[in-house]
Amino acid sequence: MLTELSVNKIKWIRTLHDKKSRDSEGLYLIEGEKMVEEALFTRPELVHTLIELNGIRQLDLTFQGAYYSCTEKQLNQLSTLKTPNKLLAVVRKPLDQTVDLSGLVLALDGIQDPGNLGSIMRISDWFGIRQIICSNDTVDCYNPKVVQASMGAVLRVSINYIDLDKVLSTYTGKIYGAFLEGNSIYNEQLNQTGIIVLGNEGNGIRKDVGQFITDKIHIPSFGGAESLNVSVAAGIIVSEFKRRSN
Repeated sequence: MLTELSVNKIKWIRTLHDKKSRDSEGLYLIEGEKMVEEALFTRPELVHTLIELNGIRQLDLTFQGAYYSCTEKQLNQLSTLKTPNKLLAVVRKPLDQTVDLSGLVLALDGIQDPGNLGSIMRISDWFGIRQIICSNDTVDCYNPKVVQASMGAVLRVSINYIDLDKVLSTYTGKIYGAFLEGNSIYNEQLNQTGIIVLGNEGNGIRKDVGQFITDKIHIPSFGGAESLNVSVAAGIIVSEFKRRSN
């Protein structure tokens, strides 16, 4: 049932802009018609609240949660975007986030840029990688900028924040690490199970994590660029792993 949005409800939704509130509430925001509709289609059980500009479309769905109409001014207050979209949803964080290291897994060591994490999530989703593990200082995957950059991957890719050193120290499979001084990825034997570690944008993989790397890999340069953006590197590396599986 469509109802008008109250001042208190606006204040509550705005608290989800902050990580502390997202963590305590177990909720986060998704914005944009396409992403909200995707959430309703793929994970409807996680959609907690819907907010629509002027209640224009009266979405035809079996959604049982709270459904609010808002004005353009209210939408601007709620949104984290410079140009707010017509539809916004409050979504529950999944509770079934079990760490699964049985396939090909991405491990992120201190990734700080929200756009990079969102892009890496999107790349993982494209190539069928369902598990990403992150060091505890990696940017929050439910940060609105990360969610937006993920283009819906946040709904499908399992992400866990863990003690990366501890997990890698007990892992018995191959652990690949992206290094400037590694061996060319095009010449290396690449298993279809294992962990691929990507490091911080400025400092790379930390020594505490790097000590567990079994295979250092490198994307060779054919031009003059000093380095690659970490999300671009992730795309190239994962693509090469998946190419070998065919």
